[in-house]
Amino acid sequence: MADRWVIQIPLEDGLVCLRGISPRRLRFEVEYGLERGTCHNSFLFQGVGNSALLVHPPGAAFAEPFLQALTQLVPTQSKLTVVQGDVNPNRVALLQQLVQIWPQFNLVASNAGAKLLEELWQQTPLPAIEIVKHELQLPLADGFELQLLALPTPRWPGGLAAFHGASGLLMSGRFFGAHLCTESYAETNPTSSSEDRRYYYDCLMAPMANQVELVVNRLEELAIRSIAPGHGPAIVDSWRSLLADYRRWGEAQRKASLVVTLLYASAYGNTAAIADAIAQGIAKTGVRVNSLNCEFSEAPQLLAGIKNCDAVLIGSPTLGGHAPTPIVSALGTLLAEGDRSKPVGVFGSFGWSGEALDLLESKLTDAGFQQAFETIRVKFSPDPPTLKRCEETGMALARLLQQQQKRQQKRNSGGLSESRSDPAVLALGRVIGSLCVLTAQKGEGEQSLSGAMVASWVSQASFQPPGFSVAVARDRAVEALLHIGDRFALNVLAEGRELATMKQFLQPFSPGSDRFAGLELRSSPAGQPLLPEALAWLEATVQQRMDCGDHWVLYAQVTAGGLFDETALTALHHRRSGANY
Repeated sequence: MADRWVIQIPLEDGLVCLRGISPRRLRFEVEYGLERGTCHNSFLFQGVGNSALLVHPPGAAFAEPFLQALTQLVPTQSKLTVVQGDVNPNRVALLQQLVQIWPQFNLVASNAGAKLLEELWQQTPLPAIEIVKHELQLPLADGFELQLLALPTPRWPGGLAAFHGASGLLMSGRFFGAHLCTESYAETNPTSSSEDRRYYYDCLMAPMANQVELVVNRLEELAIRSIAPGHGPAIVDSWRSLLADYRRWGEAQRKASLVVTLLYASAYGNTAAIADAIAQGIAKTGVRVNSLNCEFSEAPQLLAGIKNCDAVLIGSPTLGGHAPTPIVSALGTLLAEGDRSKPVGVFGSFGWSGEALDLLESKLTDAGFQQAFETIRVKFSPDPPTLKRCEETGMALARLLQQQQKRQQKRNSGGLSESRSDPAVLALGRVIGSLCVLTAQKGEGEQSLSGAMVASWVSQASFQPPGFSVAVARDRAVEALLHIGDRFALNVLAEGRELATMKQFLQPFSPGSDRFAGLELRSSPAGQPLLPEALAWLEATVQQRMDCGDHWVLYAQVTAGGLFDETALTALHHRRSGANY
């Protein structure tokens, strides 16, 4: 079977969904981290006679099967109009092939999308572009119209959604998606893809929660009956719930008292992928990310972002040995208006050299700014271990800001803590659990990822099948390895000899470091790390995840297990308060 193929899904007369299918991980970005493949949805409105309208074509990764399917449906002598929202080099490469096949070719894009097309287009001449400023109505062959809405965000400044009023179908582009390989047009039930959509949101939407809420507000005004995102199955029965979820998921971000402003530009998507990973790590801690694409942000917006934050991160590619002009301008504003008491961080990608990163780092250091972290330099595209290190870097910065805030609050309150004196919180602390070390490993070779954490909120949850629950804080690095279907091991510690093991895993780790360095490990049947000094071990597979505020509660079914010591007792965790571990 081919690695990628395209299927045709008729939706109604004259409307076909062309779905590109990829069972394997398609790209390196963190949004594909669940490794469940993906599918890409394009929509073809076939006109009467000699015209057709194509909405949201895929990138060059699906070029061969997509073009084969499209030429079967649209004669090459026809006029082909393409609505292009997400503009990047991969999408432009396919558009250039479309122009060669259909000489009568028109493009529809937003203002920002048109600007990106002009920058990335290497062929001459660039096709005519019809601009969507805010909204645009395109006539269809059936007498109805297709409503196009410009939905710019920092990550996708050229974003467009298309709404077919006759059927109530919203073709939402990047919003409401999920990277999941399926040939079924719609999700089978409201929960069948819920984890995938939440992961997609956390990766891409959470760092710009304010802008996303504005988009949801705008789309709710439409007479929607179903939503077909750019990636994943359509949502037919539960689209109202999904809109409500988007609001709920972003609420913590919008209410956060700490803010990190993230400034970046990205020529080929690599620097944006690094920004996504850092932002995801920050957002997991509950710190808000104010993400600003310098190419499409006005000077007052950049100035407000720099002034109204607790840290600033700035990322840049290196193009021709230089930083892009928008980054140089943003750097000038930061140097002139930035608060030297707030940390700054530099990150970016490059091809053969990294002069842009050298410029940013040296200018900020010479101006007296303190570094938030060691400059992140990525040659070409970041791989999964690099993205995990970027995510952990974001987490570490956010935790530092939270610790500073807590110390200040404690000084302001005279050292008293209201939550720790609450009788209910004191009583909650009397609930005890066994002391364990959760270990996880995923992937092979240089691309493998691993992690570990001390866990004490553990409880058996079922007899048949044997299973247990474990709570994992959102900002634990290992959380990224604990999605439905992932395997891990639970190492139950022995009373009287737990301290050395806990010390190993409670120490602060630098982003991307190996938690198991220097340890002699054993392996479970599925290759999960085991600690021989433990009392017992369990290998398990995650079956369910429940959102519990600042933690995820996982239910896992046991697949294997054993005792390292038949005589020792389980180490227990006794607490005086339910306000902390």
